Amino acid sequence: MKLPNFIIIGVQKAGTTSIYNYLKQHPQVYMSSVKETNFFERDWQDVRSQKGERPRGRIDTFEKYTQLFNGVTHEIAIGEASPNYLFHHQESAPRIKKYLPQVKLIAILRNPVERAYSDYLMHMRDAIGKPRSLAEQVKSSPESSFTLLKGRYHNQLKHYFDEFGPDTVKVYLYHELCENAVKLMQDMYCFIGVDDTFSPNTATKAQVAKIPKNKTLNTLIKTKNPVRSFAASALRLFFPEAVRRKLRSGIIEINLQDKESAPLSSSDRQLLLDYYHGDILKLQDLLQRDLSVWLN
Repeated sequence: MKLPNFIIIGVQKAGTTSIYNYLKQHPQVYMSSVKETNFFERDWQDVRSQKGERPRGRIDTFEKYTQLFNGVTHEIAIGEASPNYLFHHQESAPRIKKYLPQVKLIAILRNPVERAYSDYLMHMRDAIGKPRSLAEQVKSSPESSFTLLKGRYHNQLKHYFDEFGPDTVKVYLYHELCENAVKLMQDMYCFIGVDDTFSPNTATKAQVAKIPKNKTLNTLIKTKNPVRSFAASALRLFFPEAVRRKLRSGIIEINLQDKESAPLSSSDRQLLLDYYHGDILKLQDLLQRDLSVWLN
């Protein structure tokens, strides 16, 4: 049975999809066919017993998890990337250690202010609920906002350091990926024990952040509502499913614009920086790395 000997544990909105793709390019690396397996995120059997449900596609048993690596042949490094493992450290770390006690762990950290803003824009783009502004979240619910809490890295990483030992956890910074992706990847190749002279094609960046031009149109297209249901019924009379999907995707794309068109205000940035300031200082001490670029 082949199982992962390394895992990317985090963090969301920090280039993990691009890194997953760069790892897949290496001939000595095998990545799970499902990028975010989330298997170690929680005890799925307990979830099923509580809710009595079993959503299709979820990797919720060890048997399903092992099947993701049935295609391993000659590869030296076997891995997966589930960036929620860092945030769900209290449940994920002991489960990873139970199933994969010798595994190496990789975390990519992004300036928490920028990470929170990117996360907020994703929720806006995907019409997930009714996202409150980051300022509102800081002022009213800083201890319950997942968008904010995911950027408080110190306790999350320390938990993994304590569980696995600091030498087993490799930490990279997102701005290093942006500045020289090949250099970062070759260092990562070395860490997981494969040929570090391999140079991946890093020209393509995954999931470039965009936001909707018209929020109302975006919500109508992406959420269940009477208008969307009526339009879908009408189009179903004239177009096959493939054409309908292409039409919907085209409308979504036309309605998107670069995130630079909606920059984070200086006041909101300062509010977020004040929120993360203490955690960044503690993280500096934990990693023994200069993170002053995040504080400016």
